[in-house]
Amino acid sequence: MDARLKEFAKLLVDVGLNVQPGQTPRISASVEAAPLARLCVEACYDRGAREVIMDWGDDFVAQQRYLRAGEAVFSEYPSYAKAKLDWLLEKKAPNLSIASGDPELFKDVDPARMQAARRAAGEPSRPYYDAMTANRFQWCVGSYPTLPWAKKVFPDLPDDEALAALWDAVYSVCRVNGDGKAVERWQAHIEATARRAQALNEYNFKSLHYTNSLGTDLTIELPENHVWAGGADKTPDGVAFVANIPTEEIFTAPRKDGVNGRVYAAMPLSLNGSMVEDFWLEFKDGRIVDLHAEKGEEHLRRSVELDDGSHYLGEVALVPYDSPIRNTGVLFYETLFDENASCHLAFGSAYPGSVKGGDDMSEEEQKAAGLNQSINHVDFMVGTKDLSIVGVTHDGREVPVFVNGSFAF
Repeated sequence: MDARLKEFAKLLVDVGLNVQPGQTPRISASVEAAPLARLCVEACYDRGAREVIMDWGDDFVAQQRYLRAGEAVFSEYPSYAKAKLDWLLEKKAPNLSIASGDPELFKDVDPARMQAARRAAGEPSRPYYDAMTANRFQWCVGSYPTLPWAKKVFPDLPDDEALAALWDAVYSVCRVNGDGKAVERWQAHIEATARRAQALNEYNFKSLHYTNSLGTDLTIELPENHVWAGGADKTPDGVAFVANIPTEEIFTAPRKDGVNGRVYAAMPLSLNGSMVEDFWLEFKDGRIVDLHAEKGEEHLRRSVELDDGSHYLGEVALVPYDSPIRNTGVLFYETLFDENASCHLAFGSAYPGSVKGGDDMSEEEQKAAGLNQSINHVDFMVGTKDLSIVGVTHDGREVPVFVNGSFAF
């Protein structure tokens, strides 16, 4: 455990953040994740960090706040919180987030409270998160298994066995086995992903058509000059980093007004601490015009109604059904993992770099390029074993992209 945990920390800092000498990285983690967070702090200083900013959270405290704090609290965003984000942005501080929570931590919370809090934070925090999605600084999301999460994933196992099983699964899909070579394995994975993204870019598809036996029948038009990317990103200074560990996806943005049809979710969605299951979304000219979920529909509806941009897609991502995460046979109930077991879409904001030159575009230029903008970004999984995706080129040629759930090339 110790050898693998140290290797995991080194992977997050060396490959995920790629901390440079003199930088001031920020790490946010729950108190439960302290063993990993502390190793990451050490790894940052080993790479020459000037200082490491550590932001601790506590799931119990967060839960109690949403359940018991005064109603007005959720319509406010403290000025000190905005000042901190502005300072971090000014420093271009690399940001590492370590996810470790209970997938159903907020299942008893009034969805209206969560929606109000997201709206209140939206505009004050937007400059920081817009800069993050535009890759102005390095950022990475990792994970730390906890008992509540493990019991959700392995409910029939005793506590200690469930936690050990989840750790084994996380290490496996993150290519960590304790031999100290995870960084090398990730470099090879990044190169292979980049080659496939280049193949997609050479096709320069006009649209993608999704169908499967769940009932999905969805056409997604792509913007002019769209860019497929995956594996590693780069800051304007040329510093490479990996935003998600693990990651298996190759992604771009849809054209905001170019999505039509219905798509069925292939897996449950852990949404802001509540589960949404067996749901579908209906699109017309890009906008979500109808939705239904067998479980958690109110949470899903509140998220779609967070702002106008939440009614539109911002990301289309391709992940083969035959992927390391899917092959574990584990449903993680955590988007960081489950989105990399399945082709997925996201409603909400698009990544500016999904079109050529997008990272340097103004907000109006991004809109003109067909990119959606929102304070929201929610990934949901749509890939199945029988998923078919057909790409249509600008000259009308149809090219199989996915056959039986995996890449056709």
